[in-house]
Amino acid sequence: MKIKEIAAFFEKLAPLMYQESYDNSGLQLGDYSRDVKGALITLDVTEEVIDEAIEKGLDLIISHHPVIFGGVKSLTGKNMTERIILKAIKNDISIYSAHTNLDVVPGGVSGRMCEELGLKKCRILDPTTGQLKKLVVFVPISHADKVREALFTAGAGVIGNYDSCSFNAEGSGTFRGDENTNPYAGTKGELHSESEVRIETIFPAHVKGQLITAMIQAHPYEEVAYDIYSLENKYPKLGMGMMGELEEPMEEGEFLNVLKKTFHCGIIRHSALTGKKVKKVALCGGAGSSLLRKAIAEKADFFISGDFKYHQFFDAESKIVIADIGHFESEQYTRNLIYDLLIKNLPKFAVQLSEINTNPIKYF
Repeated sequence: MKIKEIAAFFEKLAPLMYQESYDNSGLQLGDYSRDVKGALITLDVTEEVIDEAIEKGLDLIISHHPVIFGGVKSLTGKNMTERIILKAIKNDISIYSAHTNLDVVPGGVSGRMCEELGLKKCRILDPTTGQLKKLVVFVPISHADKVREALFTAGAGVIGNYDSCSFNAEGSGTFRGDENTNPYAGTKGELHSESEVRIETIFPAHVKGQLITAMIQAHPYEEVAYDIYSLENKYPKLGMGMMGELEEPMEEGEFLNVLKKTFHCGIIRHSALTGKKVKKVALCGGAGSSLLRKAIAEKADFFISGDFKYHQFFDAESKIVIADIGHFESEQYTRNLIYDLLIKNLPKFAVQLSEINTNPIKYF
């Protein structure tokens, strides 16, 4: 299978445009046109993981954390990143990473944490803004249904659990084509008035290209009049963290034991217990301390993430219990998530889970 086919699958599920500005998701090393025999799935790429791929005869590594975050100015093997790159190149191993773009989708990293905990009624904790756009296009009445259907098929018109959403208003459009035109209606060189429908619909930013192509193909005019607006509306299907509920309330100590067992924690750092039962749980894979205020506002009983600093634990203020289970621990099931997605959607492609524990933090 070619790398570009595997990349296309991931980037349809979690488009690269969803990643944070500091991130570097996507193909880290390799050639999109290259055929690969199989993939090794890992959270992090280390030299040991490269050795494992060599031993197992796998020529693609798919990781959550990218190997390359900043610029690489030389390849002399002076640090771990350079040694990994050199060893991968020498052994013809490609590397692909799906990081923060996989964090923000509902079935992504935090979604898998919810699944492991058996949470119900799950939703995005902090929906993103700036990822929704509005399209306005003017269509002759005779072709309005055809254009609408093309837009909906291309990914427009979804609001929450509703699809095929649009606003339509009839009016009169005018145009005059010059001698180089072949107008759908009217005569070139003469002013023409056509009864038209103004169609308005929203769409997620990542489908913009395919949406415009579908619209133009369905539209009868040589020149299609349309506008695209950026919206500040929250997009409930995209964002950081998740919120869910336990089937039955638990005592705080009991829930901490569930966390420790589920995420195989060496230790859990937590804020003071509140004495209340646990029902609503907020969480975020990786380093999610910036979402604490949102978790409190949503009246969560627990907030689970990693990488909390000392002073941030004071911010719980007895309103919530912060449970820092560790960065690696919170994201460990991302390997299984990627594995399951590939097995289900690309069943003929060989995939194996890495057996290397890449957690750099040890507990004494």
